[in-house]
Amino acid sequence: MSGSGTLSVDLLIVGAGPTGLYAAYYAGFRGLSTAIVDSLPEAGGQITAMYPEKMIYDVAGFPAVRGRDLVKGLVEQASRWNPGYLLGRKADTLDDTGDGLRVTLTSGEVVDARAVLITAGIGEFTPRPLPSGGDWLGRGLVHFVPALDVHAGQHVVVVGGGDSAFDWALALRPIAASVTLVHRRARFRAAPSVVAEAYDEGVRVLTDTEVTALRGDDSGALAEVDLEGRDGSTLTLPAQTVVAALGFTADLGPLESWGLRVERRAITVDTTMATARDRVYAAGDVASYPGKVKLIATGFGEAATAVNNIAVALDPGAKLFPGHSSDV
Repeated sequence: MSGSGTLSVDLLIVGAGPTGLYAAYYAGFRGLSTAIVDSLPEAGGQITAMYPEKMIYDVAGFPAVRGRDLVKGLVEQASRWNPGYLLGRKADTLDDTGDGLRVTLTSGEVVDARAVLITAGIGEFTPRPLPSGGDWLGRGLVHFVPALDVHAGQHVVVVGGGDSAFDWALALRPIAASVTLVHRRARFRAAPSVVAEAYDEGVRVLTDTEVTALRGDDSGALAEVDLEGRDGSTLTLPAQTVVAALGFTADLGPLESWGLRVERRAITVDTTMATARDRVYAAGDVASYPGKVKLIATGFGEAATAVNNIAVALDPGAKLFPGHSSDV
């Protein structure tokens, strides 16, 4: 669908991360036609945008699975039911139509749905900028590393002290010419085990140090960075890439005006994953209830709970538990 057309489906899923993709599979299993909208240009949500090369260890059945491989499997799983993808668009307004819901996208497109499931994760996220980055973003300065091999043989400087910074440093260490991690404090936010691994793997770690300038060569390509320690010491390092892993800000954007109960950027749901608005449900990191644990595995279970309850809401004669897929 493109332009100002209208699409009609049983279920519109807002968010194409792991929870949304699994919900699309399960909705198809329950016989519901489905479309998925996401502001990012590719399916996979935060995994695709932020850590596609990172190994994930807490998904049931996988001792370890690379982020991009998990997303690929989820897309393939959902493809059996041919969900529609509306990527690179944002859900803007939500209106009741009497017999359903109408979601208008920022592109002007309209989706008429009998129910809506919000699986928007943390919402729309914006990376925190590197103060000294100037106009180097996209010209050597990046926030994420979608493909490791692009940086093979490069000198790489990673800026930050959280898990993501160390994850990128460890992932790049085997293929880069050098990897230096720079953090402006002496203590890290990352897990101690990850910090220890970085030291063990030979990542150069500089603390109490900040990047003060990025400079290019005669061709205009990024070539080096200047660093300054808290004690006034200075250092210049070669760098073809600077990864600014400084965290990000996030908000739910237009979803906050949908008449839902929102607290601390999360949508309150009941045990059926229903929100405060009729036929609007939420699952995954965006959903909140007492005792909630934010894991991908949790999101999968919430997606199944939401879809099964949606199936009953749309057809009161349907069974809440449809049976096991292995019985089909």
